[in-house]
Amino acid sequence: MSALVSELPSQPDLAIVDKRFLVVDDFDTMRRIISGLLRQLGARSVVEAEDGAHAFEKLLAEPVDFVISDWNMPRMTGLELLKKVRADARLAHLPFLLITAEARKDNILDAVHAGADGYIVKPFSSAVLGDKITNILRRKSAA
Repeated sequence: MSALVSELPSQPDLAIVDKRFLVVDDFDTMRRIISGLLRQLGARSVVEAEDGAHAFEKLLAEPVDFVISDWNMPRMTGLELLKKVRADARLAHLPFLLITAEARKDNILDAVHAGADGYIVKPFSSAVLGDKITNILRRKSAA
């Protein structure tokens, strides 16, 4: 995963600093990389889950402000997790960013129709991740 590029922002984004992020990916290394990028962006609270099923359990058990999930995972994919989150009145409001290695138009349309707030294709930089998160948070707060 060395293709992910770290570009440190000059100052942490205050919208990111006070949020609790849930990072969902079946690869431990990828979870650590994304969590590290979030911390570089100023995030103080990051929790992790190894698949959508564990992520949903965590979402029901502890407060989270933003979900960042890989698409392709065993047990429950990121898209399935997204659909479950959107169907649950307690969680439906959560910002949800899908990450995938596939840039197929069908996947992007599926994500949008399921209610994804954003979509990133690997590899990506911390600047791209930060911009996506900030834009999603701005849209959500303006709604």
